[in-house]
Amino acid sequence: MFMTITHITHPDHITHTDHTEEASSPMASSPDTAHYKAPDWFTRNVFNRLVSGLTRAGVSVLGSRVLEHRGRTTGDLHRTPVNLLTYDGAQYLVSPRGETQWVRNVRHAGGHCVLILGRRRRITTLTEIPEAERTPILRAYLQRWKFEVGMFFDGVGPDSSDEEWAAVAGRHPVFALG
Repeated sequence: MFMTITHITHPDHITHTDHTEEASSPMASSPDTAHYKAPDWFTRNVFNRLVSGLTRAGVSVLGSRVLEHRGRTTGDLHRTPVNLLTYDGAQYLVSPRGETQWVRNVRHAGGHCVLILGRRRRITTLTEIPEAERTPILRAYLQRWKFEVGMFFDGVGPDSSDEEWAAVAGRHPVFALG
């Protein structure tokens, strides 16, 4: 059995001394659900940088945060803009683009990451929500950010049937904040 041991000595310093084999991880995805829609040039070079800059300056754009996570192979810190959803008294991160690098890195780190808004840094552990339980969270996420991410859900919208949601829920990882 493999185990991940994470030491957080300072909010800027997260190290991993042993790594979980991704295939045996409870947070690992199966090959048939692996799905990813890469951002276009404008999103990568303009939109994400603008939102990240505002969020790091302390201005949340509709719940935006910067997710700080370590690379799986290099150990380098990466910062990714994300939308923090509050639903039914809990907070969630959704990956509308699918199996992104931040999703893979967070899984590899056993869910450990940091959320940033301005000078505030929240060290947290994310727990992946099982596919069968994602629909209401994804629905709420899309109600709030459909204008921004609706195109990644293959025509499924907030008012779609549960069957339609079941067909796409496995393509969009959802994590609860610990």
